[in-house]
This record gives sequence, C-alpha cells and structure tokens, in this order.
Amino acid sequence: MANVLIIDDEENLRRLLARVIELEGYSVLQAATAKEGMKVLQREHIHVVISDVKLPDGNGVDLTATIKKEFPAVEVIVLTAYGTIQDGVQAIKKGAFDYLTKGDHQEKIIPLLSKASEKAVLQQRLATLQTQLQARFGFANILGEDKSVKASIALAKKVSATDTTVLLLGETGTGKEVYAEAIHYESRRRTKPFVALNCSAFPKDLLESELFGHAEGAFTGATKSKKGYVEEAHEGTLFLDEIGEMNIDLQAKLLRVLETGEFYRVGDSKVRKIDVRFIAATNRNLEQESENGAFRKDLYYRLSVFTISLPALRERRNDIPELARHFIRQFSLKTNKPDPRPTTEFLKALQQHPWKGNIRELKNIIERSVILADGDLDVSLLPADFNIEADINALDLATVEKRHIIKVLHYTHGNKTQTAKLLGIGLTTLYQKIKDYSLETLSK
Repeated sequence: MANVLIIDDEENLRRLLARVIELEGYSVLQAATAKEGMKVLQREHIHVVISDVKLPDGNGVDLTATIKKEFPAVEVIVLTAYGTIQDGVQAIKKGAFDYLTKGDHQEKIIPLLSKASEKAVLQQRLATLQTQLQARFGFANILGEDKSVKASIALAKKVSATDTTVLLLGETGTGKEVYAEAIHYESRRRTKPFVALNCSAFPKDLLESELFGHAEGAFTGATKSKKGYVEEAHEGTLFLDEIGEMNIDLQAKLLRVLETGEFYRVGDSKVRKIDVRFIAATNRNLEQESENGAFRKDLYYRLSVFTISLPALRERRNDIPELARHFIRQFSLKTNKPDPRPTTEFLKALQQHPWKGNIRELKNIIERSVILADGDLDVSLLPADFNIEADINALDLATVEKRHIIKVLHYTHGNKTQTAKLLGIGLTTLYQKIKDYSLETLSK
C-alpha cells in the first residue's frame, strides 16, 4: 500500500483522519506544519500528501506548488474549510490531485486516496524507470577522458536541453547512436519515444515508406495503412543514421518535415503533422557532397544547425584500456563468467591496433576474447589477423619470438606439427616454447 503524509495543525482531526486511513491498510505519517511536512518528504518515501489549506507557517496552496516542484511524483489532496472552495480550485491549478471540504472529507477521503495513490505509485515507478534509462543511455554511459571526447560530450549536453536539430559526424563505429540516445534521454522528451532508422538499410522506394508510412493500397503488398518512423517518434526523437545514403528526391520530403512538421504518407492525400526532434548522423562529408550536388544544400544547412564531431578511436588511444575493461565487465556478465584480468601486453596490443572499425570493432574483439578466455586475457586470444606489433619498449627477443609463435599458431589453427614446420624448429622445441610462454590454450 502507499505511504500517506497528513499535514494539519489540528491534532485531534489529524489523528482521527490518520486512524481512518490506517484501517484501510495505508502507512501514515503526520506533521503539524508545512516546514515539518517538507522535512518528512525529504526523509521518507511518500506517495500522497493530505494537507490543510490553513497552516501555522504557510498556505496549503503554496505548499502544493512547492511539493509538486520538488517531488513531482507525489500527489497532493487539499482540505478546505466551508466558504474557501476557491482555495481548493487554486490548489488544483498548482498541481494538486483534488480537494475536499472539511466536514464531509471522512466519507470521501478513501475513494479519492485510492485513486491518488494509484497514480502516485505509477508515476514513481515511471520516474524510477526513467532514472534507470538515463543511467543506461545518458551521458554517464559515454566513457573517455580524452579532451576530444570531453569536448563532444560538453556540446551534446548543451544541445540536449533544446529541440535543435543535431548532426553527428564521425567514422563508422565511433558511437553516434550512443550520443543520439544520450541527447534524447537527457532532454525534456526523455519520456517519449526514441526511434532510430538506418537510412542505408533500405532501398530507395522502401525507405520512403518506412520513414513516412503508407496508405492502404499505395503499392503492391500494402494491404493496410501503416505508420512511418516519423509518426512513431511523435513528441520524441527520430535518429536518422547514415543520412548521406538518402536519395536526393526523398531529401526534399524530409526537408519539408523539418521546416513545417508536415508530411504525407505514401499514397495518401491527407497532410499530417508531427512534433519530432531530429538527430542525424553520417560518416560522409556532407558539405563536400552538397557542393558536388550529391546532397541537397538546403537540407545540409537545415541539419547542420548544431554539429558535433566524434573522434576516431585511434585518436584517443589512452581511453582504450578503460573502454576495454568496461566491455570485459559487460561480456563477463553476458556470458556468466568471472571477470578475466587483461594483461599489460593485451592492453598494449589494443592500444597499438589501427581500429578501422573504431569502438564497435573493439567491442567485438573483447566479446570474442572473453568467450575464449579460461583465465587472464592475453594476446593469444586476439584474432590471427590482429595487428600485434612490438612497441619500442617490447623489442626483446623473447617478446618478439612469443608474438611470432602466436601468429603462426593462429594461422595453423593450433596445429603444432604444422606450426613447428613453418617455424623451422623441432616439434619438441615448439612444445617447450609453448610451455615457457603459456600458450597451451592456442595449441591442440
């Protein structure tokens, strides 16, 4: 059951009302003043407040406004005296759930309290869920201490508080959708849908239907009307990934939506209106493509109101160990395995890799390594084609020899006889080196 706070300076009335409510199974706390009531709210988990309008240190109408501002998920029921119903009306305007007139409140309080507590419980569950979503998708989820990352996060935080269109620029795999989600879940639209559409995933004709929806009979197979992504994202955010792949004819229709909020479903003559915040992303140079005629200039200017460039992973190598450990924890949970410890050599190898696939490639490499690991994460778990090169501090003969044996073992899929032949050494010698370098997991 819900927790109820009664704020009233009339002690006898307060205790009587508390007793009535407690008999219905509610947990009840009491306060004699507005100040005491606010302290209880700060200390306890309250669902519904029942407050008198006339309090020794304030007015219940003003208190309602304060409670709704500081505790928006808490519902307030105001008690008014005869002849002061206007106070109850004002309280509702300030956010109160409802009001009751003293004298007949004991008969009506339980049904009203039931409705108020039900709403409060749902709102507080929603608030908890929203907090979880922000923790999962908000800016705290973007890792990195490199100054380029901090600069991009700072820009994203500033624009998240607005409805401004955002253009995210960066190579494939740099985390553009992660940024788009963070901007949405830190915005005023956070409780509304976040919808993502990859423009490169659909052919030209189908993309228009996916984006704007279609009417029944608009084309072969359209047996019923269907909403598009722009309608699904109403009052929320639509993320258009790989916007540079969109056909130039469709770009004109998208521009109309951006400028007017109006669109037509495919095969429909009815104009529809939507309220959507747009975030676009691309790995192309749209400015150059607009100059070459491959992308509409007017759409480029409309999309690039606020541009954020995301750095490639190779430009922030010092962040790689932190990212790697994050993904190790993530995939250890996913695979129900204890966290394997990455060796210094493993982390150095990650930092030296060119990472053409950026964070997405790193994530895939870590997932593979965690699955294969029986102990620590060592370079032996990295793919055969992985760029394991010695750095200036690791040019001793043993390190170079170990890495070369690893590459050949990967190439032969762990066949020791074939590996010894390719290395030009005896099988017994290879066995000894496998033991010395702890490469048993690579051989068979």
